[in-house]
Amino acid sequence: MAELLADTCGFRFLVLFFNCMLTFGSYFCFDMPSVLQDTFTQRNNCTNDSKSFHDDKTFDSGFYGNTSSPNVTCNNCTECLGMSEDNYNLLYAIYAWTNAVVVIAAGFLIDKLGNRFGVFLFSFLCVVGSTTFAVGVMMKGTAAMLPLMLIGRLIFGSGNGSLTIVQNRITAYWFRNKELAMAFGITLAFSRLGSVLNFFLTQNFAQIYGLQWTMWGGAMLCGIGFVSAIVVSSLDKWGTKQRGDDETLRSDSKKLKFTDIRHFSLPFWLLVLAIMFFYNGVFPFVADASKFIKDKYDLPKTTSAYLAGAVYDVSMVVSPFLGGLIDVIGKRGILALICALLTIPVFGILAFTSVYPLVATLWLGITYSFAAASLWPSIPLVVSQATVGTAMGVTTSVQMIGIGISNLVVGEILGKNLTAVERLTRWKYVMIFLLANTLACVATTLLMNITDKKRGGILNLSRKQKLQKLQDVTESFNSESGTYDTDSERQPILGPRHRSINA
Repeated sequence: MAELLADTCGFRFLVLFFNCMLTFGSYFCFDMPSVLQDTFTQRNNCTNDSKSFHDDKTFDSGFYGNTSSPNVTCNNCTECLGMSEDNYNLLYAIYAWTNAVVVIAAGFLIDKLGNRFGVFLFSFLCVVGSTTFAVGVMMKGTAAMLPLMLIGRLIFGSGNGSLTIVQNRITAYWFRNKELAMAFGITLAFSRLGSVLNFFLTQNFAQIYGLQWTMWGGAMLCGIGFVSAIVVSSLDKWGTKQRGDDETLRSDSKKLKFTDIRHFSLPFWLLVLAIMFFYNGVFPFVADASKFIKDKYDLPKTTSAYLAGAVYDVSMVVSPFLGGLIDVIGKRGILALICALLTIPVFGILAFTSVYPLVATLWLGITYSFAAASLWPSIPLVVSQATVGTAMGVTTSVQMIGIGISNLVVGEILGKNLTAVERLTRWKYVMIFLLANTLACVATTLLMNITDKKRGGILNLSRKQKLQKLQDVTESFNSESGTYDTDSERQPILGPRHRSINA
């Protein structure tokens, strides 16, 4: 460790690797219910003309059928949990709502107490949450199953959303004014690698080893994230001390107040809304995509999972390259607007045509990758280094509020006890709802670009232009009074010295 030089490219990319591994396992776990949606919601549907059989309480509960009775026919599901569609979508909604409540406080705590505190606490919560969820699955057929699963998702949500914030904060510190968008793209790619492997492996793993071992495997992957937290916190501590920033960052953290949120600019808030509306279309779709594709296109469960996972396949492959490209050309706000516009046809295809679903999922994967590489790295550009955690927390909170509402709306639209024809109609309504969110994203990103242009166009600057602006703003800083020459120069681009966006 003593031989590592913190200012070298190799050191910051070593930090980046272990920083990426923080969320690999948790992203694998996040969408495991999506891949196994049929297993979660299917019941042992048994039929028998005997009244005594239909009066059996176990049958009515939907967990088991009285297969010992003659003239009984059941499906082949041996581990199905018998959850309703509403309860299944509640697994995603409670994750989103938990994030919405926790991440604001988490972001502020990370800014106040530092990265090391954040990575240990939140990676540990991911392990506890995924473990509790696995225990809930073991309790199938009992009244404790659903509460334990929901508690597990709640704890998991408290950790995973907050862990992403501290991950982004570490990335923003080590790559500010360098390969920032590329670094964000690489962290996204690692996270999506977890999601992609989930869509490719989980269904087959569950068929071979069973549902319970599948859930425990996910918990073990979260344990890898905890080990990575130990490593990255050590590297971060060593690096900041070697660069002489440790005391400065600690001093800025002590001065930080939650009320500094009032200094966040209008472009930041429009950026927050743009992220929320775009993700309102992506995440609720992915959560139900396997079931949707199976219902509408009559494809096998495994194939449906593969097709749904194509969204993340594309993101995993192209995100690092897109980040590097955006670092060079800039145009983050413009690219976000174009992505929102190009996403409109995706939900139109899914709602109104019978085009093979891979076309739509690949298309969505491309626009999602560009949007993520454009929007999230823009946050450190419009807030100061000292408030990045708080800004990420606010953004994630608003995002998760939107996703939570969207999951509940999707659950209500789908309903329950529908015929095959009615279900297809309801799926069309779901796609129209997701399309409406995309249209709202178009309007928001348009306003964001207009507002940002009036304030100097920081979102659309390339790396070279940012460095030039940094030099210009630094030269105009009045060292005696500690103020800027003009309001237009009050940008957070100077970094850790400045506590709030307008300070």
